[in-house]
Amino acid sequence: MPLPIVAIIGRPNVGKSTLVNRLAGDQQAIVHDQPGITRDRTYRPSFWQDRDFQVVDTGGLVFEDDTEFLPLIREQAMAALSEASAAIFVVDGQTGPTAGDHEIASWLRQQSVPVLLAVNKCESVEQGIIQAAQFWELGLGNPYPISGIHGSGTGELLDELITYLPLPEELTEANEINVAIIGRPNVGKSSLLNAFLGEKRAIVSPISGTTRDAIDTVVERNGQSYRLIDTAGIRRKKNVAYGAEFFSINRAFKAIRRSDVVLFVVDAIDGVTDQDLKLADRIIDEGRAAIIVVNKWDAIDKDSYTIYDYKTRVFSRLYFMEWSPIIFVSAVTGQRVEKIINLVKSAAEEHRRRVSTAVINEVLQEAVSWHSPPTTRQGKQGKIYYGTQVSSQPPTIALFVNDPKRFNDNYRRYIEGQFRQQLGFPGTPIRLLWRGKKVRDLEQTVNRATKV
Repeated sequence: MPLPIVAIIGRPNVGKSTLVNRLAGDQQAIVHDQPGITRDRTYRPSFWQDRDFQVVDTGGLVFEDDTEFLPLIREQAMAALSEASAAIFVVDGQTGPTAGDHEIASWLRQQSVPVLLAVNKCESVEQGIIQAAQFWELGLGNPYPISGIHGSGTGELLDELITYLPLPEELTEANEINVAIIGRPNVGKSSLLNAFLGEKRAIVSPISGTTRDAIDTVVERNGQSYRLIDTAGIRRKKNVAYGAEFFSINRAFKAIRRSDVVLFVVDAIDGVTDQDLKLADRIIDEGRAAIIVVNKWDAIDKDSYTIYDYKTRVFSRLYFMEWSPIIFVSAVTGQRVEKIINLVKSAAEEHRRRVSTAVINEVLQEAVSWHSPPTTRQGKQGKIYYGTQVSSQPPTIALFVNDPKRFNDNYRRYIEGQFRQQLGFPGTPIRLLWRGKKVRDLEQTVNRATKV
């Protein structure tokens, strides 16, 4: 069974994201002195004693206001609560009980999920007890004085929390594939996530910048678990001001780094833009496997040649990603969305794949026999002595040569093309490391690589 979920609930700016960062032991949730920074529900792994669980950060609940995103935030918070094993209701100890706290408490008392009351911002232990005592009036049992910033009081809160969570032996561990959903604003990343899940997990709005945190969601298909990471739309750097959006984009870049496979979402209406090219460069620089997902395909007028012509146009711009599979989908209608998972699994396998040293050198021998390395004006020819795969994720092959400077870009591309042609590696970049090697050191290198 998957890890149990603990929902973090409360008004805006009571310190929910700070508490999530404390429980998760990192700083992934965006903390900023502005209401409404957290909108979707975001998942973080956590543990206490012998229990592993996920904490879910939610947007600030406001019941009496229906402006902007607030109804959607309420919907996300309610969805988080419906799947939770327990909830932590966070209140502000410095402000004291408010009308909003009473409304949320009244709603929580009607739910079947056990609720713990955490009185945050109690930095002083002595004053914290007094501050927490005010919240007995909410009728939710013992109020725990805590400090999300300093961590004081969280131990007692967690000791009580784990009594509601399953024992470790009741859980099974899954080998997850991390999948980051990346693209410009409003290309349909959150809609794509919702289409995968068959539910409204991420808030979808025509307003640019709706998604701010990188949202983790675990799904299972045919016994394989996938951690889908929805991210903020990435705009041009010059258009991004310091603040919430700045932190959101940094989260998106980190999501690329911690993913196995990137779903690179392109808007079918706009085509491949200059900003898309920069995002593609980022994906390759991080060495991630990738699937090009052309979304909003339902909005394109089509005939029997459209998909082939469009694919040609895409790769005329993204020629350096021709190794990436491409799929044309509609997140709104669900067209071909489920087929993405098969492509993801295949790309992840190729990203982790290792090829024997003997096979690599067979490919090299054949490649050199068809096209010899270039010769300099002084008559000195490049020689490839030996090749071996030194790592995976992405597949990385070291080529030992007499002098790397004797191999121009054209020949390097030729060798990479031969590896692609003979070994495949669809869906993942491959890296070639050209290493100068003296002939007398070759035997020692071969012996070391063979042992590995």
